[in-house]
Amino acid sequence: MRTRMTEKNPSQFSSIGSIYRYWFGPILSQDQGFDAEKLSQLSLVALSRLSQCRDWPIMSIILSKLANDLQRRDCRLEQVLFGCRFSNPVGLAAGFDKNGVAAGLWDVFGFGFAELGTVTWHCQFGNPRPRLFRLAEEKAALNRMGFNNAGAEAMRETLFRQNLLPPGQRPIVLGLNLGKSKITSLELAADDYLSSLNMLADIADYVVINVSSPNTPGLRDLQDPKQLKRLIDRLRSLPNCPPLLVKIAPDLANDEIDNLARLACDEGLDGVIAVNTSLDRLGLEDRVIPQTGMRLDEEAGGLSGSPLQSRGLEVIVRLRAIVGSRLPLIGVGGIDSPESAWERIAAGASLIQVYTGWIFEGPDLVPRILDGIMSQLDRYGFINVSEAVGSGAPWKR
Repeated sequence: MRTRMTEKNPSQFSSIGSIYRYWFGPILSQDQGFDAEKLSQLSLVALSRLSQCRDWPIMSIILSKLANDLQRRDCRLEQVLFGCRFSNPVGLAAGFDKNGVAAGLWDVFGFGFAELGTVTWHCQFGNPRPRLFRLAEEKAALNRMGFNNAGAEAMRETLFRQNLLPPGQRPIVLGLNLGKSKITSLELAADDYLSSLNMLADIADYVVINVSSPNTPGLRDLQDPKQLKRLIDRLRSLPNCPPLLVKIAPDLANDEIDNLARLACDEGLDGVIAVNTSLDRLGLEDRVIPQTGMRLDEEAGGLSGSPLQSRGLEVIVRLRAIVGSRLPLIGVGGIDSPESAWERIAAGASLIQVYTGWIFEGPDLVPRILDGIMSQLDRYGFINVSEAVGSGAPWKR
């Protein structure tokens, strides 16, 4: 028997979006002004403190009200993938909560899962600042952060301080995104990843091999099938290895995407995440970054946000053509509306992730996407979101 949450009136969560847009809209509407990285850091400091005191009586009441507005509980949105039960298909992409400081809060914001990291074995500062830039008009960002994080051991301590329930018992699925430390050579990359995995395996619902960030020299070389197979085999040697996924770049040639899809199936990976940020400027080559005075095609770093939407969809379509329903796909890149989320699901993504779009659109993006998905399920007569995955069903108004 279907259990369904009473449909929300949009006005119940629009106030949250309105508050967000009132305070952050003027900042997000311009490239310059409040520094993008400082804004993220301040937000994470606040979220970190909230996560650690979320069980305090007054804070618990406030967070419960927030969750009531932003969460959507409906059995049609649920899926079990690679042994994890997802309450809904919308997740927070890696890159925002690099050190897992707000791991205890992401379910409150309506997410069905959150991917923490990217975390490396060694603590590292990352690339020189400035390294994160808003492209306000395009609702995009350029980042060359370089895996700045406190390291795997610090992440473990941070997660334990938040008194999280064990994997499988949490209100939200938590994935950990692992990268290579900059000081580690490619020859020793497998050891580096394995050290992080060994430190964090028992507290991860799933783990992602990030070999696609453009901001660590040589990292993308690990997408070579031989290199990637060697890395997978090494990580799989860990007795308690969690479900293992790989995140790929949008800049791969189509035949390279096909080869990686076949490798993922042959090696028994648990899923593929597509896509990371792009070195392609996607028609914005002449766009000037005011803070540096340089054109986008002269700047280092990966492009994210709305301009990536088309390529992100192309890659999911291509992956689906190879793997079919044998392997779960997670779509990320340029998803900033219910329509773009549904498009990615209909193309073959079982799950989707948001980051840049969530920053620009605000916290009510998640419930808007989930409401949109449920409206499309109703229009097409799908029993659940799994039926919609790979259906090719266009958005119906």
